[in-house]
Amino acid sequence: MSANKGWWAPPEDEDSVSEKFLRKTRQSPLVPVGLGGCLVVAAYRIYRLKARGSTKMSIHLIHTRVAAQACAVGAIMLGAVYTMYRDYSKKAVQGTREK
Repeated sequence: MSANKGWWAPPEDEDSVSEKFLRKTRQSPLVPVGLGGCLVVAAYRIYRLKARGSTKMSIHLIHTRVAAQACAVGAIMLGAVYTMYRDYSKKAVQGTREK
């Protein structure tokens, strides 16, 4: 047993967090875009909190959440469509080569 039980180090064969993030970004490039859009929309809506007029606070926060989620879901949908298109175009190219 180790004397220093509070210290944890990842195994040598595992990637660091930044390497894993970069690998995932290369696989799905629109996920970071969706996350960034989500954060930008949320920050802007919170910044505009004082200019909400007579709207209740709860309604303003619900609209903020919906707008932020729409950015994230939109990026996921665009990523899915891009992946399907890429896979379809690869199959189409392979199909024409076989003929």
